[in-house]
Amino acid sequence: MDIYNSTSVKEFVLTGLSHLPEVRYPLFVAFAVIYQVTLLGNGAILLAIGTEKKLHTPMYYFLANLSLLDIFCPSTTVPKMLEILLTEKQSISFVGCALQLYFLVALAGTEVFLLSVMAYDRYAAICCPLRYALIMTKERCAQLMAGTWAAGFLNSLLHTVLTFRLSFCKSNRVNQYYCDIPPVVALSCSSRFVAEIVILVAGCVLGVPAFLNTVISYIYIVSTILKIQSAQGKHKAFSTCASHLLVVCLFYGTTIFTYIRPPSSQHSPARDRLIAMLYGVITPMLNPIIYSLRNMEVRGALKNVLCHKTCLKLT
Repeated sequence: MDIYNSTSVKEFVLTGLSHLPEVRYPLFVAFAVIYQVTLLGNGAILLAIGTEKKLHTPMYYFLANLSLLDIFCPSTTVPKMLEILLTEKQSISFVGCALQLYFLVALAGTEVFLLSVMAYDRYAAICCPLRYALIMTKERCAQLMAGTWAAGFLNSLLHTVLTFRLSFCKSNRVNQYYCDIPPVVALSCSSRFVAEIVILVAGCVLGVPAFLNTVISYIYIVSTILKIQSAQGKHKAFSTCASHLLVVCLFYGTTIFTYIRPPSSQHSPARDRLIAMLYGVITPMLNPIIYSLRNMEVRGALKNVLCHKTCLKLT
């Protein structure tokens, strides 16, 4: 069945953050600044990893992919949000909504798998240091990265097709500032059983193993670190995974509040949008800050890049 024949809705209306001019314009400035900081911060991480040879290791290879995700993910929602704040044009076309949902879910799913792979990488480095080079070869890293991106985008394709094959003949007002599965599915006037079952099954088959792999990896990591005799050795081992652990806590904390909860009717719509904002806008900005503050090698690489550029300008 063609998705365009299954609905009478030609466009959706997104719920803006505020309709008050005295609030909209300060919000526009604030989120424009946050978006720029996100792009600059993650771009700096990519530049540091790309130019510093000592960072050409699996750990930083995965970090570069995380920075790419943190650039792409807010780029799917923030520009439209800024347009709504500035112009009050809240409509988005049917195809535009489908594309926004597809890329958002794909990038979020890819990040789930990537964080799991990064946790396994830290497990191999701390718990199996003598075999780490054999476990994390360049070929295996490339395979893991290709697998995470492919799984994220294929999973999203399934959800997007099932979501937009539904009939939308009631309200076209999405209770969110971007198109996402729960608020879009809630607008359907046809049976949502298949779409909801597929979401549940995909979460159990893909999301739960990735989450459990992350948790189990850190159980082994913490157990190994506690067995280290010297305080200096414990600090060195913990410092290699502290940044990633903070990022994992931020991502899963906001994601769980966004998706894994009772029906949204029991929650304030404003609170839903605030939580989604933490997940989709604030966390990508914080990730490079966490890595640059907690990781001496990244800080050193960033300083080298800045000093090199400064020297080139002076000459």
